[in-house]
Amino acid sequence: MRLVGGNLALDFVNTRVGPPGAAPDDDVLTGYPELIAWGGYAADLTDAEATALRRRARDDVAGADATFLRALRTRDYLDEIFQALAARRSPESTALDRLRDDEADALAHARLDQDGGFAWTWRDDHSLARPLRPVVHAAVGLLTTATMERLKRCEACSFVFYDESKNRSRRWCSMEDCGTAEKMRRYIAARRSRLTRERPGNPTLRRPSDAPTGATASAADAT
Repeated sequence: MRLVGGNLALDFVNTRVGPPGAAPDDDVLTGYPELIAWGGYAADLTDAEATALRRRARDDVAGADATFLRALRTRDYLDEIFQALAARRSPESTALDRLRDDEADALAHARLDQDGGFAWTWRDDHSLARPLRPVVHAAVGLLTTATMERLKRCEACSFVFYDESKNRSRRWCSMEDCGTAEKMRRYIAARRSRLTRERPGNPTLRRPSDAPTGATASAADAT
């Protein structure tokens, strides 16, 4: 799982993988345990919080399943918002309304901590929805403070990311992955096209002086 979005909410959207405009072909989130695992991997949860949530999920299976479905719905509307913005379109108001409501819920479970500066934290939130609340808050923070022109979608996959390059020239979620793969694809396509043009018998290679013998003889007879 690559964390290339530059924002927790974008990385959450990127847990579903697939080419642009096509159905997803892989999904990191397959259940509530995977949601906890992703939260730990993305530094959304501490080890202690993850352990406590696993224990609570075992004690409340129905609640964990309901929270997992909520996570998928949250990802759906966040994906809708950020994919639209990356394509320079306005998000649907219904998606923004859901984000507003979820942000209100997130802040209702948060506290303001001072650690070199004030920030919202969820240290006292022990509910099953704990992994989702920083994600929602990160989405609101991005929408309200970031430059939307820097929000982009990878040219080779469906990942969205925030372009922090000086000249806003980033095109790939990761040069090591999609950037290299796309360059290789273009190289192979160009090489295949060149070989096709250079293949013996290809009529597009025939020069004017290479006219068939019969045609030359006919022209001489006419003279």
